[in-house]
Amino acid sequence: MCADQRVGVWFVGARGSVATTAVAGCAAVAAGLHPPTGMVTETAPFAASGLPSLSSLVFGGHDTAACPLPKRAEELAAAGVLPHGLPAAVRGELTAADTEIRPGGPLPGDTRTDEELITSFTSDITGFTRRHGLARTVVINVASTEPAPGPDDPRLAPSSLYAAAALRAGCPYVNFTPSTGLRTAALADAVAACGLPHAGRDGKTGQTLLRSVLAPMFVQRALSVRAWSGTNLLGGGDGAALADPAAAAAKNAGKERVLADTLGAVPEGDVHIDDVPSLGDWKTAWDHIAFDGFLGSRMVLQTIWQGCDSALAAPLVLDLARLLSRAHEAGLSGPLPELGFYFKDPDGGPAALSDQYAALLSFATRLRDAR
Repeated sequence: MCADQRVGVWFVGARGSVATTAVAGCAAVAAGLHPPTGMVTETAPFAASGLPSLSSLVFGGHDTAACPLPKRAEELAAAGVLPHGLPAAVRGELTAADTEIRPGGPLPGDTRTDEELITSFTSDITGFTRRHGLARTVVINVASTEPAPGPDDPRLAPSSLYAAAALRAGCPYVNFTPSTGLRTAALADAVAACGLPHAGRDGKTGQTLLRSVLAPMFVQRALSVRAWSGTNLLGGGDGAALADPAAAAAKNAGKERVLADTLGAVPEGDVHIDDVPSLGDWKTAWDHIAFDGFLGSRMVLQTIWQGCDSALAAPLVLDLARLLSRAHEAGLSGPLPELGFYFKDPDGGPAALSDQYAALLSFATRLRDAR
């Protein structure tokens, strides 16, 4: 990639916690204010892969929320998600990104058809790319989880409207959420014909990341898992969105897939998601694993994961923006199973995190050799 080329990152859900943390974090790392902790693309294996620099990224997006990014960043700092003082230090970058956020939809009372919405969203993205003279723009969905649409729903899901607009604008696409996005029959022909790289669904940041490490351990040690149950306590926008049972079901499908792909079947047990508003952007995930050892001895493993989803997700989102941009520049198209390392519900490939990491490193080499 030419040093003077800039790359757009267009967030769906651009005023949410993940997007705000990504914009602020990108500015902080690019300015040398903080190290790139959690960014896999900033490690040695990716140094020669031709990825766009963090300083070359330009941000914009769609959102239905009105809170400006500088204000949202101040709220995240008050909650301990962003470092104290960072919103002020990168206020210029946050303000610049906020001026490129356009109204999303459909909002209640919106009478526009799906085609009219897609056309409007496409115009927003192409206008952003032209205004800034960008080499390309990567569209990334980081909006709140939506319920899966029913088979007889006459309208496309909102996530699919944005995904269709990304394809029409000629943009690589990432779905970091469990929402439908490109995975609907209505977009199958457009996906097949677009000639664009795309990746995802549902970023793997916490509980499922741990499951993708632990499940292969049981298989490799020939230990029989009898039951695997989990509970998530979370607040913020995600907690409110996942209080809807239909949205929670969409979220849990990815968590179950990791176990099914690794263990060969889904063991007994469910994942429960509880909205605890006072937790804000923080969450606690607990797993209880019952398994059999030698001669049928019954044993239990319990894990507790406490963290902030926004801080876990933001570096991965920046990784994916850089990887998809480079893949597009290299002429790659279609789903990218090599990026399964980042997703609960990837586009094929292995299920174990170690195997996914090996595939990601091979992809880094592929990008390097495409220079």
